[in-house]
Amino acid sequence: MTRKLQTIGFDADDTLWHNERFFQLTQQRFADLLADHADAEHLDARLLEAERRNIGHYGFGVKGFVLSMIETAIEVTEGRVPGAVIGEILTAGQDMLAHPIELLPHAREAVEELAEGHHLVLITKGDLLHQERKLAQSGLGELFDAVEIVSDKQPETYARIFAQTPGGAEAAMMVGNSLKSDVRPAIEAGGWGVYVPQELMWTLEMAEKPVHPRFVELPDLGALPGLVARIG
Repeated sequence: MTRKLQTIGFDADDTLWHNERFFQLTQQRFADLLADHADAEHLDARLLEAERRNIGHYGFGVKGFVLSMIETAIEVTEGRVPGAVIGEILTAGQDMLAHPIELLPHAREAVEELAEGHHLVLITKGDLLHQERKLAQSGLGELFDAVEIVSDKQPETYARIFAQTPGGAEAAMMVGNSLKSDVRPAIEAGGWGVYVPQELMWTLEMAEKPVHPRFVELPDLGALPGLVARIG
């Protein structure tokens, strides 16, 4: 008997391992560096504007974040930002790129259990080299049948990826912490969307929960194998 669910897609950042908290710690470091030029709330708003403008140029990830911080520093200081501050911003970015991977609770157990009977695909946005390094360091890489590092996550992205997997989109599920990038577009492509929220969320990834029979919210990844078993 063929399973209803044959493919499980996993997001990486803040689904399998911690990520957003390092961005927020760096953003606080950035605010401290520019405290003489702008208050933290104003600086955060200007940085968010820069990130929104620059996604199309730089994509998602640490490198685009660092370039947006530099651009914001130039803007709020009217071009007078000291070279030492630019150096500190670059160092902060390098620290983010070098930070050890910390798996989220139940991530390893869920991936290992589901890998025994399902086709697993890692589907993540971000810088290619950085995401490859994080996956290798996580120790989970060998459990995935395929890895897709994409520039963005739209319904057509999932349609393309699931078309190459057993059973197609109808037999596929995407698991992630972002309603905007992981859940809603996967459902629109014909699959299941499983939302596993995290406490910290980047503003540009926020979206409304869908009302759909293929939408499920779980408290953590520990509940995922049971959900998959119930669907069949």
